Amino acid sequence: MKLRPCIDIHNGKVKQIVGSSLVDDGDMARENYVSSKDAAFYSNMYRELGLSGGHVILLNAVDSPYYEMTKQQAIGALMANPGLLQVGGGITADNAQEFIEAGASHVIVTSYVFKNGKISYTNLKKLLKAVGKERIVLDLSCKAKNDKDVHVQGASYYIVTDRWQKMSDVRLCNETLEELSNYCDEFLVHAADVEGKQNGIEEKVVKVLADWGKIPITYAGGVGKISDIEKLKKLGKGKLDVTIGSALDIFGGHLVMNDVIAACD
Repeated sequence: MKLRPCIDIHNGKVKQIVGSSLVDDGDMARENYVSSKDAAFYSNMYRELGLSGGHVILLNAVDSPYYEMTKQQAIGALMANPGLLQVGGGITADNAQEFIEAGASHVIVTSYVFKNGKISYTNLKKLLKAVGKERIVLDLSCKAKNDKDVHVQGASYYIVTDRWQKMSDVRLCNETLEELSNYCDEFLVHAADVEGKQNGIEEKVVKVLADWGKIPITYAGGVGKISDIEKLKKLGKGKLDVTIGSALDIFGGHLVMNDVIAACD
C-alpha cells in the first residue's frame, strides 16, 4: 500500500476541509486547516519525500469567482514537478489536455462523466479521445443511502458528483467497477461521509473496492490514527493505496508524515 499525497485547493488556498460541508453557494466549507504555503511548496515536498501518484483537487466550481485563483495554484503545483501529480476538479474533454500539458500525469473526472445521475458514455468517449485511457482516473467518491433494490440489505454507496453535493443513481459495486475500468487507468474513491473527520475509515466502502481490486485504486476518508492505516491495509487486502489529509502534521494534524509513510509500506 502506498501513500498517495494530496493538495486540496479552495478559494485559491491550500486547505483541508470536511468534505460533506462543501457548498458551492458562497464557496463555503468547514475548514480543518488553511495553509500559508502555496501548492507548489507541497508538490516539491512530496517529490523530496519520494511520494508520487497523488492528486491536486480544485474545490471551486468553474463558475466561482475564486476558480481562476484556484486553477493557478493547481497549475503551479503541476509545473513544479511534471508527471508527479494527478489533477481533478472541473475536468472535461475540452480542458483535460491543458492540464496534461501543464504537467499532470492523469486527469481525475467525476461530474463530467456522471450527468443527471447517470453515466454519460458520450462524455466518457470524448474524454478517451482527448487524452487516452492511460491518462484518466475516474473519481467514484460516494455516500451511503438506503438502497431501493429489495435484494440489497441496508445502505449501499452511491457515487456523488459536483464536489460531493449531488447523489447519482450509480451504485458502487463490482458491476460498476468492472464496467468503468474499461475507460480509465485508476479509480479514486473518497468516502465522503467520513472525509476530513478523522473518525475512522468507511469499512464497507473499503471491502467493496478490495473485493474487486483489478486496477489501482486509491481510498480516501476518515484516517485519523496509525491503526486506521493498519485496518485499511488488512481490509484492503493489499490492493488499495491511501490518501490522508487533515490528520497529517503538514496540514495541522497529529500524524507525523514519516510515520505514516512507514506504516503504509
